[in-house]
Amino acid sequence: MATIQHEIAIGTFRYSKHFPESPRAELFDDARAASATVGDVLNRYLEGLKPSLEYSTYRDYESAVRHHLQPAFGNIPLRELGTRQIREWIAGLVISAKRINNILIPLRGMLADAYADGLIERDPMDRIRNLTVRTEEPDPFTPEEKHAILAACTDPQHRNLFQFAFWTGLRTSELIALEWKDIDWRRGVARVRRASVRKHIKATKTRAGERDVMLLPPALEALNAQRQHTELRHGRVFYNPRTSEPWETDGQIRKTAWTHILRRAGVRYRNPYQTRHTFASTLLSAGENPMWVAQQMGHKDWAMIRKVYGRWIPEVDPAAGQKIKQLFCDRPVTKLSPNYTNSDQALILKKIGEILEDPAYSEVWSGLDKIEVLRKLVEAAGIEPASANPPPLALHAYPTLLI
Repeated sequence: MATIQHEIAIGTFRYSKHFPESPRAELFDDARAASATVGDVLNRYLEGLKPSLEYSTYRDYESAVRHHLQPAFGNIPLRELGTRQIREWIAGLVISAKRINNILIPLRGMLADAYADGLIERDPMDRIRNLTVRTEEPDPFTPEEKHAILAACTDPQHRNLFQFAFWTGLRTSELIALEWKDIDWRRGVARVRRASVRKHIKATKTRAGERDVMLLPPALEALNAQRQHTELRHGRVFYNPRTSEPWETDGQIRKTAWTHILRRAGVRYRNPYQTRHTFASTLLSAGENPMWVAQQMGHKDWAMIRKVYGRWIPEVDPAAGQKIKQLFCDRPVTKLSPNYTNSDQALILKKIGEILEDPAYSEVWSGLDKIEVLRKLVEAAGIEPASANPPPLALHAYPTLLI
């Protein structure tokens, strides 16, 4: 190491002398490096990264190099590329700031490596920072819009897909990759373990993305309705009814189904990802624990939940969750006997039925666990249970009441 540092300092370092077996030896030999163009080095840089990148990431880098970086800088000698050239090129681009930042990733990486390896005296990207990207606010659908969207689905498989999306918060890529073997009917969860990106199956976006998502009643309803269409194929859950094959990309869903359904429903257009935002905002507005919501969404902690969905958290929005609180506080308490007699059970069912018939609270109850919703309904009905366990008869009647 001392020898290499000394040779770099006096200008006599040759990469191929010290690392003759390295795939970079030919590229970084002084004679070749002196005439190397930006395009040459970018291509070799990409080849070196290929084994370590996800397929979708490599495709993004390759697209950036082929369509943007090669046309702009490909023929320029590497040692002549300057900061001013890059700045002027960026200023002339008419694409989004986020896209520009993504295009700069392979250029930034290649130049950093070239500088570290002594190919260039300074890194021209050193003083170029990423552009500021304005994060779009979530724009969730209202309960009325959700109803209109599902009602406008003329194909039952479309309805099943979007109803499941609204009530699980899965990313579109995760919905596409979901398989029947991922459904744990006994525990009532969907195991999210993979995603489909550009028709290739990959691991979830992050380690936290591998999660078990609780199947709330509307999600279970959608799954049960979908079983007749695809379960016997023992593969993917959701299929494109036009092709009778699994959905391939989010673009395919958007162009062949989602856009037309929103138009028929008369609902202002938002992309399918807003079903995920709708799921999160619904749970938070109902007063669910943000940590639990973060787990359901696949975030490693609730920092992202607070940052993105803060205005739907009750402590931030005083109006959120007030319907539940009002239900719990405004009804008189009815004492029940310890043994839950038949008359007690009948009273419970009658009072719970009255509450469930109120459309103002349907969204609230749909966001809760089955056992928990029964306990809350019993409490909301003004009944003080004689024990911690819910009445068996009422528990048995729960699915009928909810429907």
